[in-house]
Amino acid sequence: MVGSECSVTKCALTKRGGRRRAAPRRTALQTKLDDRYGRTALPWRRRAFWIGVAVFAVAAIAYLVWITLQNSLDDISIAETGYLVVDERAVTVSFQATPPSGARFACAIQALDEDFGVVGWRVVEYGPFPDTTRSFTERVPTLALATTGTVKECWTI
Repeated sequence: MVGSECSVTKCALTKRGGRRRAAPRRTALQTKLDDRYGRTALPWRRRAFWIGVAVFAVAAIAYLVWITLQNSLDDISIAETGYLVVDERAVTVSFQATPPSGARFACAIQALDEDFGVVGWRVVEYGPFPDTTRSFTERVPTLALATTGTVKECWTI
């Protein structure tokens, strides 16, 4: 008896109405699902994936280290030591700068009013100095009465 040999889960109808074994079809379907959802046991794929992840991680870390070192080598540290409002048309700003050894650099110095609006601005360039830290005092012309003077930023040229 053909009907007694096949159960519903193990056999399927063919196009001609006969019965055939469906186990290979279920296995093929299961294989497709396993491939789709990554449940296959292919060691070379898993190994290649982790090697790719490791190479990417090493490259990303090397890039971040390079950027960090590059930025720190060009960094200029600034320490403001004071300011003096000369009159309503000028402010002097005193500061110390520590540029990289032998580097030319420029600093943007600004004068601010009581609402922290910029009322004076000046960019000053400095040549290379043999000393590591140097003190500077710069005069900034203003358009109105300033209440403070600061160094906005310094950069290498």
